[in-house]
Amino acid sequence: MSALRRVGHKGAELIAPGNTPESFDAALAAGVDMIEFDVLREPGAGGRLLLAHDYGDMAAREPLSLAQGLAYLSDARFDGLEFILDVKLPGYEREVVEAARQAGLLGRLLLSTQFPAALAVLRALEPDARLGWSVPKLRRDPFANRALALPALAGLAAARAGLPRRASTALRARWCDAIMAHWRLVTPRLARQVADAGGELFVWTVDEPERIAWLAQLGVTGVITGDPRLFAGLAPAAP
Repeated sequence: MSALRRVGHKGAELIAPGNTPESFDAALAAGVDMIEFDVLREPGAGGRLLLAHDYGDMAAREPLSLAQGLAYLSDARFDGLEFILDVKLPGYEREVVEAARQAGLLGRLLLSTQFPAALAVLRALEPDARLGWSVPKLRRDPFANRALALPALAGLAAARAGLPRRASTALRARWCDAIMAHWRLVTPRLARQVADAGGELFVWTVDEPERIAWLAQLGVTGVITGDPRLFAGLAPAAP
């Protein structure tokens, strides 16, 4: 079993505000292998590409532009790390690829998105790019609402049953190279199917040490957490 890739969510969002230099520095200090961050277009015609998870996040502070964020992560302090750049919405894929290429980081990026159409655009733009399909497509956690919890459980069972086949199909067709799955969807069968298809399996967002340990034993490629200090004691991934 290969060592787990330790990934910081938005840098290290439970240590410092996510998608900020301070959060990236905290993730680096915690010894991550990869840093995940988000890009979203500012509303309005000609809106900038900003490092933000959603529009509420964008409005709460003055976010870095994508170019600023990539320039910051290009610093020699981050040499040896890889990055997951989550494209939150379709429509600006070309600008993301061009910005990553100009920053010299395209080869160290895994570009992820919830939208299959965006994956197709990214594949056409950069056939050799590493792409990750993020599942499920959710805007909020249904389990946070007690009224939605029961139907969410039924939907979860169906999603768990169907995802291994869907993931295998997507990977074998090269629609993507990795599956980025919410931890509630992860099963031993999914891990086996992804591995058999030659893909990678990253699990988000896991902030409980016991669950991280279970996923490491399961053999997933990487775990994404808001507090990378939880990885203490796990073997680092091979360079």
